[in-house]
Amino acid sequence: MANREELKKYREEAQKEIFTRNSENTRVIVGMGTCGIAAGAREVMAAILEEINKRNLDVIVDKTGCIGMCEQEPLVDVQKPGEPRITYGKVKPADAARIIVGHVMHGNIVDDLVIARFEEL
Repeated sequence: MANREELKKYREEAQKEIFTRNSENTRVIVGMGTCGIAAGAREVMAAILEEINKRNLDVIVDKTGCIGMCEQEPLVDVQKPGEPRITYGKVKPADAARIIVGHVMHGNIVDDLVIARFEEL
């Protein structure tokens, strides 16, 4: 059994590895709260996963609950390393290819779907 200091060291190393891995990969986050699901988020998530798998991309896909913009659901965030986080609203399954190919793969933001841009100060 490891002592307390060894466990602390293992935890710090694991957290550092997770942070490094997450900060090096593009993240796509789909709003999957009740409002998002009612607006079609499950279908959007499935379409996004299909596009990512079809192209064998190394992208982290995650889900989140409601963030209070129910009228804009389904919401999809794209966070590329070193770039502002972009939130797309009223996303339809047919928009998944535009987001994944255009933004994730080629860095072209899909302007007609953008509802927010978050930049670090």
